[in-house]
Amino acid sequence: MSNDNREVTVVDIKMPFISMVIFMVKFAIASIPAFIILSLIFSALSMLFGGMFHGMGRL
Repeated sequence: MSNDNREVTVVDIKMPFISMVIFMVKFAIASIPAFIILSLIFSALSMLFGGMFHGMGRL
């Protein structure tokens, strides 16, 4: 078995414009549920920390 390591450099990707547009639209649509999930997680964390630190400044 040979241990020849060959490096490859990608110079160009041939992709039709319509295929690229369809891919970007699919990516944008797929990011909507991810944004909703992340916003729910961050709002839950902010409610948790807001409740924990609510009365810290009062004496």
